[in-house]
Amino acid sequence: MNFVTLTSDIGYQDYLVGAVKAQLLQIDADIHLVDISHNITPFNFPQASYVCRGAFKNFPEFTFHLILVNLFGTKPEHLLVAFHKNQYIICADNGLLNMILEERPDIIIGIPLDKKAVKNTLYITGIIAKTVERLVNGESIQKIGIADFNFIDKNPLQPLVDTSYIEGQIIFIDNFENVIVNITRKQFEEQRRGRNFKIVFKRDEVIDKISESYADVREGDKLALFNSADYLEIAINKGNAAGLFGLKGFSDKASQSSNIMQNQLLYQTVRVYFG
Repeated sequence: MNFVTLTSDIGYQDYLVGAVKAQLLQIDADIHLVDISHNITPFNFPQASYVCRGAFKNFPEFTFHLILVNLFGTKPEHLLVAFHKNQYIICADNGLLNMILEERPDIIIGIPLDKKAVKNTLYITGIIAKTVERLVNGESIQKIGIADFNFIDKNPLQPLVDTSYIEGQIIFIDNFENVIVNITRKQFEEQRRGRNFKIVFKRDEVIDKISESYADVREGDKLALFNSADYLEIAINKGNAAGLFGLKGFSDKASQSSNIMQNQLLYQTVRVYFG
């Protein structure tokens, strides 16, 4: 059985998700389609990379992961097909691929698009569907496009590190308004080196221990834990951490803009002090 996952910023308001699935089902009616998310915030690459990275590693080998995020950030002239750790990833050449993988893919191919075509979403996904079909039918990835393609490479969003602290950015807020920070358990422990710690956000909110579950604290109390993707999470037991504390997802624009926007960073970052 061939698994195909879909991740997009399309949403569910119109017909496009259904139309994309119809294109894929024309390849093989028995193909197993899995929605990861269609509610990625537009232009939010840290969020998209977190969602994809957390999901992809749970799928069987040779799954096809189709990423329809920011397809038209620039005028598309080609698509990327990557094969990495026995998984296929197909996406736009917009820098997201490297942010998801956090390293260069094992194999990278460029799929040229017809210069005369009207490059709307369904044209792009039609090319993706044909590419999946060729691979499913046993065609070598090396023969379906331009090998060793020179793709756009954006650095993954990484926490800031100092001897006495590590500062992470809020990369995702889930349906319960739990706040996920781009600090992994490994990064936390490597920087901690057995020392005591204080997790600080909004200047005056402090957590000084890691819980194993939400139920480790009383209802309404705040807590920190490492979630199932092994990222630091700030939560409130049976509450809404993001809403209560005014926390927001990290924005590249705020990090590069005016002083007013810079003030927003206070609500987009979490710092862990060690000592």
